[in-house]
Amino acid sequence: MKLTGGEIVAHYLIKEKVPYALGIPGHGCLALVDALMKHRDRIKTIQVRQEMSAVHMADGYFRACGRPLACFTSIGPGAINTAIGLATCYVDSTAALVLTGDVHTYMFGKGVLQEIERRRDADFPQILEPVTKRRWQVTDIRQLPSVMQRAFSTMLTGRRGPVLVSLPMDVQADSADVTIPGPASHEAIARPIGDPKLVEQAASMLARAERPVIVAGGGVNSSEAWQELINVAQASGAAVVTTFNAKGCFPEDHPQSAWIAGAKGTDVGNAMTRSAHVILAVGCRFADESTSSYRNGISYSIPPTRLIQVDIEAGEIGKNYPVEVGIVGDAKAVLAQITHALKAEKVKHRPEYLAEIASRRAAWFESLAEFRDPGRVPVTISRVLTEVREFLDRDALVVSSSGNAQAQILQEFAFYEPRTNITTGGFSTMGFTLPAAMGAKLARPARQVIGIAGDGDFLMTVQELATAVQYEIPVVMLVLNNFAWMSISDLQTAVYGEDRAFAVEFRRPDGGLVGPDFEALAKAFGCHAEKVDRAEQVEPALRRAFESGRPAVIEAIVNREFPYSGGKAVGWWDVPVPMYLEERRAKYEKERSEEVL
Repeated sequence: MKLTGGEIVAHYLIKEKVPYALGIPGHGCLALVDALMKHRDRIKTIQVRQEMSAVHMADGYFRACGRPLACFTSIGPGAINTAIGLATCYVDSTAALVLTGDVHTYMFGKGVLQEIERRRDADFPQILEPVTKRRWQVTDIRQLPSVMQRAFSTMLTGRRGPVLVSLPMDVQADSADVTIPGPASHEAIARPIGDPKLVEQAASMLARAERPVIVAGGGVNSSEAWQELINVAQASGAAVVTTFNAKGCFPEDHPQSAWIAGAKGTDVGNAMTRSAHVILAVGCRFADESTSSYRNGISYSIPPTRLIQVDIEAGEIGKNYPVEVGIVGDAKAVLAQITHALKAEKVKHRPEYLAEIASRRAAWFESLAEFRDPGRVPVTISRVLTEVREFLDRDALVVSSSGNAQAQILQEFAFYEPRTNITTGGFSTMGFTLPAAMGAKLARPARQVIGIAGDGDFLMTVQELATAVQYEIPVVMLVLNNFAWMSISDLQTAVYGEDRAFAVEFRRPDGGLVGPDFEALAKAFGCHAEKVDRAEQVEPALRRAFESGRPAVIEAIVNREFPYSGGKAVGWWDVPVPMYLEERRAKYEKERSEEVL
């Protein structure tokens, strides 16, 4: 069939059942956009207000349902705007397809409008190469069917990741007789299993351990290995700790749940991981925040703790901690193997171990009581989150970025269902919350979806309220307004001293706090909006926001008094202290000397 390059892309997206293409038209992608227009009855185009937001929306969609969306941009600045979104996907191993315009192939090297060519002709794809799993620059239309098929295969097999397809303008507009491949005939369906002998060894170690712990990472979600995780946990009696991105993959009201460990972790999570005899880590990178920067005995003690590590990517195994058993394989497949192997083992029943998990979990929440005091005015973030959790359905999706909002959600907010906690992990991206929440709502229209962000985070992509209103995406945003980069202010105070918070508050020269009226701003976009500052106001505001059936913003003026401006500090994070702060530097050097690197 004779098709233009733009039509080939549109036809393939339809074959892959991609429901949305997200982006901004420009001269560099006109032929692609025209093809999307021709097929608008089968794939809907959504115009975002900034290209980064398109990728964040696609990311949120993928995290919510496990399927990718397509993003499109023009050449030049619009294409480069996708870098932050792509890096977020790349570091967290999530999938998005980005299609960018590019220079006409016969103009390569001329320096045409928005071309980057001083080192290499049409050099734009090189910019995004470090933050994509694979990139293609298509120079002949006949390459496109194969490239599109390979792009999807690359995104969705092995360790998930974003991909870039750079489309020169003439390739989009030229036509050729091509066959569009059927996706199913090229998909890698089989899940790589683990070495059977290593699986048996892992099962034996778990069965005999007095204090077994499973650390579940984002790979559990990628593999949809939720039931297999529960099966191994129940068969082995292990405590279950999750990483930031995996939070929710194991129900946090399960008696074996020990929440999360690390610098943004919990007392219960850190206690269980550092005292473990055997740890089974599945799809987990052991990044610095989740390990308290590898400081021995804070979150982990490896060794003497014996580590079993399972990952789809061999390079992750043993990268940050020595392993006793390293198994390369798919999380779902390997966990099923371990469950089967445990049937041949005599697993000790440890009622006292379960009792310890329950006791430590209860003690953790008791320690948060002062942060959750409903009498504090303005209301604390902890109290807001308490009200939100009590209001939301069990399967509601909660989206967050970085900062105090994220940290306290990780520490204090219970998740019960997979893919309901959608947050940035390793790239810790600000501005993610609103567009990602919109993507999550597109993926799960029947569920409650709420984005929870600080005022700084929200302002980075606030323009996407216009997109939400235009396309009637009824997402609810809860903006925790403290008129500051408060997580950094708290960090400066905690690490450098009470007088060291600097360049973090939003103040006028006369000292007064300054910031937009988010309620008025949201109304100007056409959203339902209101403002609260007391605990008893939160639940009624949430109810009205969700009942409005419209995009909605609740501005919560929150407490700025340290430490109630944030949450409870646990774990340790390697934040270097300047040499001139001599006492604090000496303490820091002692603590850093305990890192196991």
